Amino acid sequence: MALNHTYDIRLLRHETAAGAGAQVVLLALLGTAVDLGTAGWLTGLAFALGTWAVLTRALSRSWQRPFGPANCVTLARATLVGGVTALVADSFAHPVPVALLVGLTSVALVLDAVDGQVARRTGTSSPLGARFDMEVDAFLILVLSVHVSLSLGAWVLLIGAMRYAFVAAARFQPWLNAPLPPSTARKTVAALQGILLLVASSHLLPHLLSLAAVVLALALLTWSFARDVGWLHRTRPRPTAPAPREPTRQEVSPGLVPGPRAPRPGQRARDATTAERHLSSGRH
Repeated sequence: MALNHTYDIRLLRHETAAGAGAQVVLLALLGTAVDLGTAGWLTGLAFALGTWAVLTRALSRSWQRPFGPANCVTLARATLVGGVTALVADSFAHPVPVALLVGLTSVALVLDAVDGQVARRTGTSSPLGARFDMEVDAFLILVLSVHVSLSLGAWVLLIGAMRYAFVAAARFQPWLNAPLPPSTARKTVAALQGILLLVASSHLLPHLLSLAAVVLALALLTWSFARDVGWLHRTRPRPTAPAPREPTRQEVSPGLVPGPRAPRPGQRARDATTAERHLSSGRH
């Protein structure tokens, strides 16, 4: 049993390490194709290292075996997101090919619809796989919002930061961590974020149409989060008052402790008369 455990852990580490290696290969290809700068290389390598470390730790803690085909698809998508991240970081220093950025992002968005289907058809759905998929989605939206903000303004960053603000708030309000019911509307809004930000990143539309698309994305995302937070707030567990208990004798006020019964009016006089009769009979 211990040998199997060690073998499975090594296998999981090999699979996550393969993902990090694929990320380095993609960065090398980007460096050859577009002369990736220092910022792009450092950001891409940091993304690869962070993904490997977090995923390896999560797999070790969840003890999920094997890695599964759906997670392999998500890992491939994470590799593409790392390439997009490197290009966006490099765009701060010099322009990057829009076609390459749009191409990598498009493939990553298409694979987002594939990994869920693979998980359901192969019966390998898991909480870890769903979380992995969600984190890759959230980071891609953050990176795209950073890129679009360069042309439309810093307010676009609200789209990418909203999910992380929700996670931060959940640390102080634990009821936000409660599971949400399945929602087609939530999934649709999440998918539209990447599509609308991709359209704005492509610069194919006039400025006003790109602006309208991003405003629509922000409005839909705000509505979706507000609806979910409202549902979580309404269904949060309510604190219950403790049941009342009977006080012990030591807790009762001294004035309320029952004492000897007081004599009724006239009883003292009758007792005195009885005593005198007994004395009189004793004298005679």
